Amino acid sequence: MAEAAYTPRLKTLYEDVIRAKMQEQFNFSNPHRMPKLEKVVLNMGVGEAVNDSKKVKAALEDLQAIAGQQPVVTKARKSIATFKVREGMPIGVKVTLRGDRMYEFLDRLITIALPRVRDFRGLNGKSFDGNGNYAMGLKEHIVFPEIEYDKVDQIWGMDIIVCTSTSSDDEARALLTEFNFPFNR
Repeated sequence: MAEAAYTPRLKTLYEDVIRAKMQEQFNFSNPHRMPKLEKVVLNMGVGEAVNDSKKVKAALEDLQAIAGQQPVVTKARKSIATFKVREGMPIGVKVTLRGDRMYEFLDRLITIALPRVRDFRGLNGKSFDGNGNYAMGLKEHIVFPEIEYDKVDQIWGMDIIVCTSTSSDDEARALLTEFNFPFNR
């Protein structure tokens, strides 16, 4: 018996509702000009890795649980004596999500993780880079449901960058607002 193909909820929402709203709002003459999500990059810097290399492995496992795919270890590009960092030393982990995994991650971020953040008052609406990409940071990676709080020995922050196909911040803000990103006004 063949299983039905699964489509993430946010992808269906984009195709059925958001595209029509964006067309109505911005009057795109070409349907390929329509802004869409291209990728989401997750990054965890592990500063404690200078003293203990096992911290990078723990961060790698946590990020893999959150993202659902294998992250890569980032290494220092140059030595900085004041931080006791040598060139080539592992200092963080990152992963790039595209396609269905990207939509699934954003769904969990918006509906589960952000409401669990302490004293959350909305996302900064000014964190666009001028090219239609949005960057945000979380102080605790334990807000994701995949992380078992009791097994965590260290809490890390993480950067989340949402890349869109548009070069306009206004179009990107409208797109992310339609995806129910909780921007503070």
